[in-house]
Amino acid sequence: MLSQKTVGEYWKEKFGEKVYRISIDAGFTCPTRDGTKGRNGCIFCDERGSRPHSVEPSLSVSEQLKTGIKRLKKRGINRFIAYFQAYTNTYAPVSTLKKKYYEALKFPEIVGISISTRPDCIDGENLDLIEEIGKDYYTIIELGIQSVHEDSLDRIGRMHTVEDSQEAIKMIHERRNIEIVAHLIIGLPGENEDDIIETADTIKDWGIDGVKLHHLYVVKGTVLEKEYKEGKVKVFEDPAGYATIAKKVLEHLTPSTIIHRFQGYAPKEELVAPSWTSNRFIIRQLILGR
Repeated sequence: MLSQKTVGEYWKEKFGEKVYRISIDAGFTCPTRDGTKGRNGCIFCDERGSRPHSVEPSLSVSEQLKTGIKRLKKRGINRFIAYFQAYTNTYAPVSTLKKKYYEALKFPEIVGISISTRPDCIDGENLDLIEEIGKDYYTIIELGIQSVHEDSLDRIGRMHTVEDSQEAIKMIHERRNIEIVAHLIIGLPGENEDDIIETADTIKDWGIDGVKLHHLYVVKGTVLEKEYKEGKVKVFEDPAGYATIAKKVLEHLTPSTIIHRFQGYAPKEELVAPSWTSNRFIIRQLILGR
C-alpha cells in the first residue's frame, strides 16, 4: 500500500471539499516551437501542446473558465484550481503573465492557480509575480522535468538540461507559498528500470511537493508517431507492466509527496499506442485497487 495521498484526498483535506482543476489554453507557445530552441516541439507533443479537447483556445481565459465552472458545477463541484496547462505558461513577458493569471483569479470559485512550465522558463521576474499570487491563493508550479538523464532529454527534444531542472527547483524553494509538482515520463527511449528509479531518487533529494507520472504514449501528428511506426520506439503495451514500475517510482519518493497523476491520457481518436491510454483510471486502479 502506498504511503502518499492522491491530490483529490489532499485537496479535500486542505479545502474541506472536492476541488477540481479547470484547464486553460492562454495562448502561450514554447521555446522549442517558436524558433528560440527549435520548431517541432518535443517528440511526444502534438500541435495542441497537451490541451484537452474540452478547452477552446479561441476563447479568452475568462470564457474558458466560465465554461469549465458551469460544466463542473453540474457535478456538484464548487471550488476550482485555474490550470494553465497548454504549452509553456511562464514563457511570455511578465506583464502578459500578470494579465492572464489575474484574469483567472477574479472568479470567486477559483481558490488557486497551477502553472505548467519548463525548467528553463523560470526566472526571478516571473517568480516575483507567482510568489505575489501565493500570498492570497493556493499556488503550484508544475515543472516538466521528465528525466534526470541528459541523453534522454536530448533524445526526446526537450532542449533543456538536468541542471536547468535542479536550478529551477532551487529558485522556487527560495520563494514562499509555492508548491512544486514534477512531471516525469516513464518508459523513455533508452531508459531501463534503474534509470527510472534514479530519476525518482534524484528529484526526491531536490525536494518536490507532488508528482505527475506519465507513461510514454504515442498520439497522431507527432515525431514520436513516425518513430513508433518505424519500430524505433517501444511503449508499455501491458498496463500492468507500467503500473509495476510506476508503483516503484512512488515508493522511492517521500511519503509526503502528493500524487497528482498516475498515467497519461489520450482519447481514442488521437491515440496511436498503447491502447489502454484512453482509459483514464486503469493505472490508478491497478496500483490502488480502486
